[in-house]
Amino acid sequence: MKLLFFIFPIAVFAQAPPNVESTLETIDIKTGKRTIVMKEKRHFEAPNWSRDGKFFIINSKGLLEKIGMDGKSLGNINTDFANRCNNDHGLSFDGKMLIISHNDNRLQGNQGGTSRIFTLPAEGGTPKLITEKAPSYWHGISPDGQTLVYCAMRNGDFDIYSIPTEGGEEKRLTNAPSLDDGPEYSPDGKYIYFNSHRTGKMHLYRMKPDGSEQEQLTNDEYSNWFAHPSPDGKWIVFITYINDQQDKHPFGKNVKLRLMELKTRKIKDLTEVFFGGQGTINVPSWSPDSKQLAFVTYKVD
Repeated sequence: MKLLFFIFPIAVFAQAPPNVESTLETIDIKTGKRTIVMKEKRHFEAPNWSRDGKFFIINSKGLLEKIGMDGKSLGNINTDFANRCNNDHGLSFDGKMLIISHNDNRLQGNQGGTSRIFTLPAEGGTPKLITEKAPSYWHGISPDGQTLVYCAMRNGDFDIYSIPTEGGEEKRLTNAPSLDDGPEYSPDGKYIYFNSHRTGKMHLYRMKPDGSEQEQLTNDEYSNWFAHPSPDGKWIVFITYINDQQDKHPFGKNVKLRLMELKTRKIKDLTEVFFGGQGTINVPSWSPDSKQLAFVTYKVD
C-alpha cells in the first residue's frame, strides 16, 4: 500500500492518496449506532454539520461541498477565488457566516505554508481576508461571532491566536515551546479548548479566552487531537491516535473517537479503532441537538 501525502503539524492542501475510499458517517453518542451517509471513491475531509441540521459541509480538491442528509451532493459552495481550501473550515454559531482557510498561491515559498483565513456568507460569495499573515489555520469562533481563534506559525513557532472577526490585530494566546493547535470555543464562551505537545505527548487542554488558566485535560499513552465541545456544553469529542505521532496528525493511521463528560472528566470510547486521522474530525461536527457526530473514515486499496 503506497500513500501519497504530506505530514505537517497542521492541515495543508495536499495531493490525495491514490485509490482512496472516503466514508461520511454519523454516530449516536448514546447508543453508538453508526450510519453511513455517503461512501465514494475519492478523498474528502472534515465534515461540518450545518447549524440547522439539514446538511454537511466537506472539503475536497480545494473546494467546499454541501452534502444532504441523504448523502446526495447539493453542489459546491461558491468561494470565488478561494479554490485551494484546506480542511479547516466551519460556520458561525448563528449559521450565517462561513470561515475558510485558503492556501493562497500568491504567497508561494512562505515558511510553514500559505494558508490564510477568510470569511464569507454561508450561502457563498466573495471571501474577505481576515489574517494578513500566513500560515493561519482557522478552528473556532466565539458564540457572539466577534472573535476567531486559530493556529498560526509566527517566527518559526506554532501557537494559538485570536483576531476580531472583522480583521485587525491578532493576539497570541499560547507561547509553549511546542505545537499548540485546534482551538475551539465552548458554547458558553467561557473556555477555549485546544491540543498541545508541550509535555512531549499530544494532549487536550483548555484556557480562558484571554489565554489565562491553561489546564491539561488528558494524560494517557495516546496522541489526542481536536477537542470539539458539544452544543449543550456537556461533552467534548476528540480523535485519538493509538500510536504516538509526536506533534503530527497524519492520514492513514489507527485512530478512534472518544468522549469526555466535562462534569466528571470521565472518558469513554465512542468508536472502535478504525483507519483515519487527518481529515476525520478536524473541525466542529456535532449535530445541533448534541446527540450525534459526523466524521470520516477511510480505506485505501
